[in-house]
Formats: sequence, C-alpha cells, structure tokens
Amino acid sequence: MSIRVVVIGNGIVGASAAYHLSLRGAAVTVIDRPRAGRATDAGAGIICPWVDHEEDDAWYRLALEGARYYATLAGLLAEDGEPDTGYAPVGALLVDEDPGGLAPVEALLRRRHPSAPDMGDISVEDRPADLFPPLAPGLTALRVDGAARVDGRALRDALERASVGRGARVRGGEAALTSSGAPLLDGTVLDADAVVVAAGAWTGEVCRPIGLAVPVGPRRGQIVHTELPGADAEGWPIVLPRRGPYLLGFPGSRVVLGATVEDAGFDPRTTVGGVAEVLSGGVRIAPGLAGATVVETRSGLRPVTADGRPLLGPVGGHGGNGGPGNVVVATGLGAYGLTAGPYAGMIAACLALGERPPLDVSPYSAHPDERRACGVPTPKAG
Repeated sequence: MSIRVVVIGNGIVGASAAYHLSLRGAAVTVIDRPRAGRATDAGAGIICPWVDHEEDDAWYRLALEGARYYATLAGLLAEDGEPDTGYAPVGALLVDEDPGGLAPVEALLRRRHPSAPDMGDISVEDRPADLFPPLAPGLTALRVDGAARVDGRALRDALERASVGRGARVRGGEAALTSSGAPLLDGTVLDADAVVVAAGAWTGEVCRPIGLAVPVGPRRGQIVHTELPGADAEGWPIVLPRRGPYLLGFPGSRVVLGATVEDAGFDPRTTVGGVAEVLSGGVRIAPGLAGATVVETRSGLRPVTADGRPLLGPVGGHGGNGGPGNVVVATGLGAYGLTAGPYAGMIAACLALGERPPLDVSPYSAHPDERRACGVPTPKAG
C-alpha cells in the first residue's frame, strides 16, 4: 500500500513537496486554504544565491543547492508535460553609484567561485545601461552570468498540475494537527502516515497543538509590476543595487520592482507608503522607468525565523491516527523562497518517506537546542 502523506500548504514549498512525493508513488493529499499574503504569490523570482549569507554557511548551502536544483526540476517537469515555469538564466548586475562600493561583494564572489562555478563569469560592466536600458548613466556594475529568474506563480501551478496528474488530491479547507500529530481538515481527522507542514508564516499556528513552538512569523514584502512601452525586457539581467529595490524583466515589456521589508504582522495589504518606497527607489536607480505603466501591485507575508535560518526537518514521532509516521516542517525561507523552495520541498518529501535527504538538515532543526548546537549565528542588532 502507498504511504499516505498529507501536505499542509500549497505555496512553492508545499507544491514541491507534493510533487516529489507523487513522483515516489506516495498517496498525497494537499490541504490548501488560499490566504491573502501567501509569499509565493508575491515573489519576484530572483535566483542569485552567491551574494548573500556570508556569515551563515548552512543557509548558503541550502540556497546554493536550491539554485542548482532548478536544472533537475525543469527536466522532471518537462517529462510530465510542464515545460513552462518562467525559468530563464539571464544573469545579474550588481550595481552601485560608487565604483568602490562593489569591492566587498566582488571579493565574496571570487572567493566562492571555485566551489560554485555555476555562478558563471564575473565581469565588470562600465555601462550597465547597455544591458538594462532604463538604468541611470554613470553607474558601475558587476555582472554574474549564472543568475536566473523564475515566475513563482507559473512554477507553483506547474508543480500542482504535475502532482495531480500523478494522482495527488488538492482539497480546500482549514488545516490543523491534533495533539498526536494527525492532520485535520475542517475538524475531521485524515488518515496519514506522515504530514508535511509547509504553511509559510502560518506554520506555527498549525503546529501549536503538538506542543512545538515553531519560531516563525510574517515579514511583509511589497512589489510592483510595471510595463514599459516598447521595451523587450525578457532577456534583461536582474538588477541588484547595493541600496534600493531590485529590478528584473520578464517576457514582453514587464519590469518588476521590489521589495519592501516590513514587520507588519499578518497584514497582507499593499500600502501607499510601501508602493511609494518601491517606485521612488526604482526610479532613482532606473530613471527610464518613470514612464512605465503600473499594472499590478503584490504583497506577500514571507515566513521568517527569529535567528534568520530556515526550518526544515522532522519534529518528532508524531503519526497520523497513532501510525508510525512523522511531522516534517518546511518553512522560514524568507526572501529566498523561490531560490530554495523547490529544493526544500524535495527534501521534505524525502524526510516524510523516511529517505535520507541529499543535504544534512540538522542545522535547520525546529528544536532550539539543536539549532544552537549546530552554530546558528546570533542575529545582528538592527
């Protein structure tokens, strides 16, 4: 009989977990109550892991492997008839008004390059506006050829369709756990051997009945989608300023700007102040966007932890209906959900099935003592 696994949450992590479980022949039920503010719906889609997490090797490893996994995932989805995920290697420009301001990040990139050759060539660009035309003149930039972008909504939808095509069921309703770890759907216990909780910023609420205080909460990020008349932005590189919002192009004339970083609780609204911050910062670095049309604003509640490191791993021997299964938590990716989310979902699927994952998950344990034992850095003030 197939192992029965319930996945709670259908953002990028949950959809990936469900897909990889279905690939392995599990009987998968996804419980999803679409919530305003789901992080995947407001992810810009930047995949450039080599410039961050300088002081946290475990976080960097997860992001790095997440970026690398896209090639494998694209192949799997193509075999399942889902080739369109919006993924494209377009490179990135790290820009600054001060040529000396990029020296630290260049040193970091060159230090990491021998163990991460997939970042591609690193080169100095004296005229970055030749590659991203709306940029202001006089900027200097480093180009990182291996960076990519992805359409988070398109990828999540492709994962869901592929899962359903392999027999997974997606059910709407309110998900919770019993004190023994059995999954509930609208108060009714479901039969399950294992549960994957990938409920983003709401994961703590779902896990509360099993007595685990999951240290995760929301951080709001607002982004703006624009259209620049006459532009063909599909091949433009991602722009990552040292200060101010990022910019990235998509097929047609769409250019995305973002994102705010706000501790606003579970408030998913887009606000005048947030949109103004993104637009004013974007036009400062790229004055050529001043005439673009604002076509959409999005706001997402990114799941973040107190120490900044993700949560990924089993939380004990909690089984459905007294069975031998477990509860696996996968959340806390913050602004890197689309970088690491598909890979984290694959790891969660391995853990739910009792398989050995391709990455040591002990640094991402949900248990505070275990996180400390793995050397989780203390958050910096401010």
